[in-house]
Amino acid sequence: MALRDHFESDIRFYYAIGIFIMLFYGSAVAVAAMLGLAVIDWRLLPLTVGFFLFMFVYFISISVQLIEPSES
Repeated sequence: MALRDHFESDIRFYYAIGIFIMLFYGSAVAVAAMLGLAVIDWRLLPLTVGFFLFMFVYFISISVQLIEPSES
């Protein structure tokens, strides 16, 4: 299976982008904490919770597209 075949569906592409964004956010926070570039403490918690709530709604909206009737 070619990579192009895996992402033939728009829904799979949107899921992949969402997962990539979450991994990027998590790794950026981890790298910043390890290198001492940012103060990682309780003040980051609301931002992180808000981000993951946003991503939760993002994935729910993508899933709703799957159950909508197709126009074609």
